[in-house]
Amino acid sequence: MKRIKIADIWKDQRISGPVLVKGWIRTLRNSKHFSFIELNDGSCLTNIQIIADNTLLNYTDVESLTTGSALAVSGTLRNSPGQGQSVEIHADTITIINKTPDSYPLQKKRHSDEFLRSIAHLRPRSNKYGAMFRIRSHVSMFIHNYFQNKGFFYIHTPVITGSDCEGAGEMFRVSNIKPGQMITQNGKPDFSSDFFGKETNLTVSGQLSAEMFALSLGDVYTFGPTFRAENSNTSRHAAEFWMVEPEMAFCDLTDTMTIAEEFIKYVVKSYLETCQEDFSLFSRFVDTELPHVMNTILSSDFERISYLEAVNILINSGKSFEFKVEFNSDLQSEHERFLSEEYFKKPVFIYNYPKNIKPFYMRMNDDDQTVAAMDLLVPNIGELIGGSQREERLDYLIKRMKDMGLKQEDYWWYIDSRKYGSVPHSGFGLGFERLLMLLTGVTNIRDVIPFPRTPGHIEF
Repeated sequence: MKRIKIADIWKDQRISGPVLVKGWIRTLRNSKHFSFIELNDGSCLTNIQIIADNTLLNYTDVESLTTGSALAVSGTLRNSPGQGQSVEIHADTITIINKTPDSYPLQKKRHSDEFLRSIAHLRPRSNKYGAMFRIRSHVSMFIHNYFQNKGFFYIHTPVITGSDCEGAGEMFRVSNIKPGQMITQNGKPDFSSDFFGKETNLTVSGQLSAEMFALSLGDVYTFGPTFRAENSNTSRHAAEFWMVEPEMAFCDLTDTMTIAEEFIKYVVKSYLETCQEDFSLFSRFVDTELPHVMNTILSSDFERISYLEAVNILINSGKSFEFKVEFNSDLQSEHERFLSEEYFKKPVFIYNYPKNIKPFYMRMNDDDQTVAAMDLLVPNIGELIGGSQREERLDYLIKRMKDMGLKQEDYWWYIDSRKYGSVPHSGFGLGFERLLMLLTGVTNIRDVIPFPRTPGHIEF
């Protein structure tokens, strides 16, 4: 008999008769002549109840089973007289695949997120994290579906790179030279004997590579892991995270904000239509305001204001911020959340940032003081998307690189793209984990990624 997933039983009420299910025990309750087993196979949030009576040949072994044990159950699917489920399985045979010892750490009680992070290899078996990682899988597909349906091409950009997209320098070095054996010249590392013959790092962004393909294929996107060596233990930062980065040829900043808004609404709508059961767990037990936040995103036209307007709103708000609001300084998370949560009460784009706080590749505006950059701020998160129109003019790009002290020889291929058939183009980057935080109400990035990598933490 072919195994059936528990999710399919709940989806298709026409299923009846003999079935085979396999999964893990969530709870087991013994009575005088029966055992009631709640079984879950990870395919959905809702368990299936197994009725095991004492006529089973191995009933003595069954009634001694523990939470977490793995079973294969063959039986008959019948209407359930009990409350809370429409059907149940009356077992004909139960095969014990693995009996879990009493030391199994996931018992039938609420565990703290901190404890569950310490057993990240087991936490997907809990209701909350099973739901989280099913949502993560579904949302990944919604992202691909959006861009594929729009005619974008999916590009795999390098994880190992010799350039620093952001110019921040907070990158993880990649080397095959043993510690202590690095040759130095004039007190500086000499990378000529290293594997690639030059300093090499893990990427912070696939953008620059994606630009090359946008200038060839038109509209492209990359969706993959990126890395930051920031020594930060905040709830919004991780050393390894995933980025969604579309890049569009013949596209300006206004077009990019329109695409970003449409993209977010598409993902939210698909999420609410597809993940209703798992969404309900988070809206009941994590953030009761989550349905309102989702409905606001779907029903609102996202606000668009300039950086100058945003700073003036913050200065004149009368609100006391921990970090002072100043012109020509980047906005802090508290400023971003005030604008989206309290002032506009909906998502808001901020555009035209001062050039001195943005990377070299962003297009210079006519005022020679600001660049065509934008951030999308959303309630509960702050910045969700950062993007810009790229500088397509070779002379402007060269001047910007010189002003920022970047070596042209390190970006010779990027400069080439401005020599040969350069066109206006634009794109943005979305932090996938921050999107998941928005969708679930979870407030710590460590709880939306399977195995979080943070300073001092590289378990699993």
